[in-house]
Amino acid sequence: MLNQYPLWKYLLLISVVVIGLIYAAPNLYGEDPAVQISHRVNLINEEELDHVRTVLQNLAIDYKSIELGSGFVLVRFDSEEHQLKAASDIKDVLQKEDSRYTVALNLAAATPPWLSSMNALPMYLGLDLRGGVHFLMEVDMDAAILKSLNRASSEIRTYLREEKVRYKTVQITNNGLAVRFGSLQDQQKGLEKLEEEFRDFEFSTTEGESSFFVNLNYSETALKTEKSAALDQNISTLKNRVNELGVAEPVIQRQGEERVVVQLPGVQDTVRAKEILGATATLEFRLVHGSLTDWTAAESSGKIPVGTKLYKETDGSPVLLKRRVIVTGDQIVGAASGFDSQSGSPDVTITLNGKGADRMSKITRENIGKPMAVVFIEDKYEMREIDGVKKRIKKTEQRVINVATIRDQLSKRFHITGLDSTREARDLALLLRAGALRAPMIIVEERTVGPSLGQENIDKGFKSVIIGFLAVLVFMAIYYKMFGLIANVALTLNLVLMVAVLSLIQATLTLPGIAGIVLTVGMAVDANVLIFERIREEIRLGNSPQASIFAGYQKAFGTIADANITTLIAAIILFSFGTGPIQGFAVTLSIGILTSMFTAILGTRAIVNLIYGRKSIKKLAI
Repeated sequence: MLNQYPLWKYLLLISVVVIGLIYAAPNLYGEDPAVQISHRVNLINEEELDHVRTVLQNLAIDYKSIELGSGFVLVRFDSEEHQLKAASDIKDVLQKEDSRYTVALNLAAATPPWLSSMNALPMYLGLDLRGGVHFLMEVDMDAAILKSLNRASSEIRTYLREEKVRYKTVQITNNGLAVRFGSLQDQQKGLEKLEEEFRDFEFSTTEGESSFFVNLNYSETALKTEKSAALDQNISTLKNRVNELGVAEPVIQRQGEERVVVQLPGVQDTVRAKEILGATATLEFRLVHGSLTDWTAAESSGKIPVGTKLYKETDGSPVLLKRRVIVTGDQIVGAASGFDSQSGSPDVTITLNGKGADRMSKITRENIGKPMAVVFIEDKYEMREIDGVKKRIKKTEQRVINVATIRDQLSKRFHITGLDSTREARDLALLLRAGALRAPMIIVEERTVGPSLGQENIDKGFKSVIIGFLAVLVFMAIYYKMFGLIANVALTLNLVLMVAVLSLIQATLTLPGIAGIVLTVGMAVDANVLIFERIREEIRLGNSPQASIFAGYQKAFGTIADANITTLIAAIILFSFGTGPIQGFAVTLSIGILTSMFTAILGTRAIVNLIYGRKSIKKLAI
C-alpha cells in the first residue's frame, strides 16, 4: 500500500531522536565560573586535591564544588566575582609554596554526571563568544634557513676535521654553504666525503685564484622540509608556552605555510601574552678569552683576536668570548627560577639533556679555574620607515648576563645568576622550559575580545537563531496548514540534531558558526517546500490524495538531493581552503545540510505516513 513505512524505519527515527536529545541536552545547563589549578612538573593527585581543599578552607573561600580532573584540580564557583577573588587568593598561597603551580580562570561545563558518563558534553565556545586574545603570527623563514645553515656549517667543520680533510673556510651563501679548499686534491676528497654525509644538499664545484670551492645548496625538497619543520617546532613550542601561562582551552593551529593562529580564551593581558609567545630568548655558554685588559683593548682598537667575539655585559662593559659554543638553549630540558642561597639574587636552575651534560662535564673538567660566560640572546622586531615605506626590521640583542669562574666540574644540573629581577628570571625559566623557537615569529595581527562583548555576541546570536526559527515556523504553519505543522516538527528536530552533532564532535562554536545555523534554519524548509508544492501540483492534476503524497515525495527527491549536494560541495571547499572563522561556518552549514535532508525526507515522511497512511482521504490540509 502507498504511504506506509516498515517498523525498522520508525525505530531508526526514534533512536536518532533520543540520541540527539541526549547529546544536545548538555548545552542547556550552561557553565560554572571555575579556577583550574595545575603543576608545571607533576600531575595533580588525590593528595594535592586534599591540600587545595585545605587551602580553600584556610582562606575561608566559599565554593560550589571541587573535583580532580586529568592532572589538575577544578574548583567551581557560583559567580564570576567569587571566582576572580578566589583565583587571586589561591595563586598567592600556592605560588608562595611552589612557583611551579599555575592558577587559571576557566568556565567549566555544568553538565550533570549522568550525562557526562555518556560522554555527552556541551560545545566549546570560540574566542568571539567567550572573550580573550587572538594573534596571527608569521614565522621568519629566512631566519629559520639561516639558523639551519649555521648548524650545518658547524657540523661540516667538525666532520671534515674528524675525517682529516684539510679546508680553509666554511661560508654561508644564499640558501647554501661554500667550503673553500687550498688544493684540487683536497676539494675532490672533501666533495666525496660531504656527498656521503650531507644528503639534503645539492653539490657543485667552482674554482678561483688559488681557491677551490665545494658549494652546498638545499634541494627544493629539503628547503620545503626545513620550513615545515620550523613551523611545526614553533607550534609545539607555542603550545608549551601557552601551557605555562595556564590558559584553558587555547587554540593553536597552522595557517598556510608560514603562519600560526593563536587564540587564548579568557586572557586579557595582551602585553604579557605577546612577551611570552613572541619571545625568542635562549642561552649560550661560552668560555671567556683573556682578561679585562684584553677586553678593553679589543673594544678600543676594534681588533678582535682570531677565534673570539666581542660581547657586552648588562652594564655595557666589554668581554671577549671564544666563538666555540659549549652548550646552547636547544640542549636545556628544564629550568626553574629561584634565589641564590649565598647572594639572595634571582637565579635560574638549568637542567641539560644527556648530550649537553656530557659536553658541559668535559669542557668544565678541562677548564677548572677559568671563567665561563652565559650569553642571553633575543630577537626583537621594530617598525621603521625606509624610503617612505614602513618595514619590519629584526634586531638581535646579545648580552652577557653572567661571568663566573669554573670551580668544579659541572654536569647535568647547575644554576646561573646575574639576572636583573625576579620577573626576568621567571620569564627566562619559562621560555627555556617551553623550548626555543626554531625561528623568530612576528605578530602580524592582534585582536582582543572582552568578556562582556563575548556575552553580548552570545545573546545576539541566540536571539537571531530564535527569531529566524520562529519566523519560519509561523510562515510554514499559515501557508501549508497541517503539512506546515509537520514541517515545523521536522525543523525543530533538525535544530536539535545539529546541536547534538556539534556537541558530539566537540566543535568550537563561533559567531560565523551561529550564522551557519541561522542560514541552515532557513534552508532546512526548502526540501519540505519542494515536496509540498509537488503534492499540490499532483492534486491539481486530479490525482488522489494518497497518490499525490507518494508522488510528491518521490519526484521531489532528485531535486532536493541535487540542491543539497551542490551546497555541501561548496561547504567542503570552504572548509578545505578557509581558515578558522570560515571553517566554523562551513562545519555548521555541512552538518545542517545533512540533518535537514534526514529530517525533511525521512522525518516528515514518517509523520505524514502515521497521520494519513492506511486511510481513505478525500482532501489534504496543504
